[in-house]
Amino acid sequence: MAKTGKTPVRFERNRDVQDTRASAKRTATRKAEPVRPPGGNRHSGAAGRKQAAAKGLRAPSCDLDLGVIGNGTVNALIDARGRICWHCVPAFDGDPVFCSLLSPRIGDAGFFDVELEGETAREQGYADNSAVLVTRLAAEDGSRLEITDFAPRFKQHGRIFHPMQLLRRVRPLAGSPRIRLRLRPLTGYGSRVPESTFGSNHLRFRLDPLVLRITTDAPLPMLRDSLPFLLDDEVHIVLGGDETLHEAPGEYFRAALQATLEYWQEWVRYLSIPAEWQDAVIRAAITLKLCQYEGTGAIVAAMTTSIPEAPDTVRTWDYRYCWPRDAALVVRALNQLSATRSMEEYVRYIFNLSVKDEDGMAPVYGIHFQNELPERRETHLAGYRGMGPVRVGNEAWKQRQNDIYGSVVLAATQMFCDRRLVAPGDETAFRRLERCGNAAYGLFDQPDAGLWELRGRTAVHTYSAVMCWVACDRLARIAGWLALQPRAHHWRQRAERIRAAVLKHAVHADGHFVESFGGEDLDASLLLLESLRFVAADDPRFVRTVEMVGRKLMRDGYILRYAKPDDFGAPTTSFTICNFWYVEALAAIGRKDEARAWFEKLLAMRNPLGLLSEDLDPKTGELWGNFPQTYSMVGLIHAARALSAKWRDIL
Repeated sequence: MAKTGKTPVRFERNRDVQDTRASAKRTATRKAEPVRPPGGNRHSGAAGRKQAAAKGLRAPSCDLDLGVIGNGTVNALIDARGRICWHCVPAFDGDPVFCSLLSPRIGDAGFFDVELEGETAREQGYADNSAVLVTRLAAEDGSRLEITDFAPRFKQHGRIFHPMQLLRRVRPLAGSPRIRLRLRPLTGYGSRVPESTFGSNHLRFRLDPLVLRITTDAPLPMLRDSLPFLLDDEVHIVLGGDETLHEAPGEYFRAALQATLEYWQEWVRYLSIPAEWQDAVIRAAITLKLCQYEGTGAIVAAMTTSIPEAPDTVRTWDYRYCWPRDAALVVRALNQLSATRSMEEYVRYIFNLSVKDEDGMAPVYGIHFQNELPERRETHLAGYRGMGPVRVGNEAWKQRQNDIYGSVVLAATQMFCDRRLVAPGDETAFRRLERCGNAAYGLFDQPDAGLWELRGRTAVHTYSAVMCWVACDRLARIAGWLALQPRAHHWRQRAERIRAAVLKHAVHADGHFVESFGGEDLDASLLLLESLRFVAADDPRFVRTVEMVGRKLMRDGYILRYAKPDDFGAPTTSFTICNFWYVEALAAIGRKDEARAWFEKLLAMRNPLGLLSEDLDPKTGELWGNFPQTYSMVGLIHAARALSAKWRDIL
């Protein structure tokens, strides 16, 4: 690795075309603010939330005001003070060596932070167009410091270098900052403090899955024993596998930082972004890229487990796995931005699964192709804000969700017609996908748990049936592109039969679609029927559906995924992506001004770094659910593209 000089890091600039409310609440830089007590909120408790709601403000959750770093092998979540509060090893779904986000019962542990004596203010942002996070802390005596965090990712030796490694630099900016480095890992899902050893310039922690080595150029007692010291020069920390670092930590950090910045900025440079809301889309795209596991191509739904969907609910799930449905939406979003390599890697993952599971696909898989994900509770973690249970694994693998076959075909479709690809889809790949089509055709009118993964009831869900139609429809298109006319005719006939069944059984007497065959209720997935090309935007049945969803599923200004009580009662938070679906649907039926206003409102709900979780509280705007949620970031990208002015109109 080439040695370089000191690398200046700039925060992202605010460059959106319109100076809107969302731009004003923007996300790229977290402004300096008074220090909040750990775990607290600027509006703490119910009274604070009501006060914020009365003022039309979001009541910010300190806990999910988090930044994300990663490199395709590991990721980490970092709070406003620069505390690493979530980091799993050796991969996305591993044991969280830093797990303070889920409140370890063991006490003050499960994190790595930099404690500045007399801290009074902080700001945080990403280095321009990258996954490099910069945190700046200020003390009452005027001293200031900067923390730079990232996971190395760059091209080296003809491949992508993405080790199980986090890099951290702490450097003084002004005055004489006095700090403590508090490195307090746990293992066994927060059950115990790992045994440790040390050498002249490193610490080693014996975790359950591996040995973690931390190499530093700080005096070792300062890191090992958390001794306070005067920060009069840069300190560098390399946290990763039990491998000797063969160069000075400072040299390694600077070279890796430069190469990682260049990687991300080049990746962003070639994105095909909309003219408006550029920063929001770029941040969403980088976040989606960070959710793809480089080793297999799997795309996880989120980086966390068990952040509840709402306060004090048992709806706590492990999202560190790959749902073909969610992943397909991620691939579509990145494809729209011309980031097609994610599609190629994901299709490789799916084809590996199709060879493995000849009897049909499961709704969710592990990132290493696991098709069984037994669910257990980890009692040594009290949960997010103490709201357990904390779950590992996900029982959804046992369910029948018939939409997944269409999701797989949809994710792969572009590879058969995109001439930019080095290895486009061929007849062999098509034959593999036909397995999904056969399964979809056999299941389109069969009951399933649906995309909302209902645990207590089944039905013939309209969305699942439409996705079975998608599988057959897209296979017909692919066969046409490959000049396989008999197969194109075969799949077109099957698609037409499914479409006729949906139109017969899933349209209410009042002229709108319903969530299940012969049913009366609605759900937000019906908003997708136009974008999936099942109906035209001006189809009266779709227009009526959009109107009815807005009337029946809206609570306190936000869209619920469904209103009918499920296994755990009636939903109380809004599933974030449903609001973006509503925005797209409004735009499609010609209500663009209304759609833009909705979109701006949703942008204002992002955390200060531009990220979204799974759910939001309609009354307070607080973020809930696993984080960062790929679904939500996908929704942002699609909505921005649907609403943005064309480049030619602003240049």
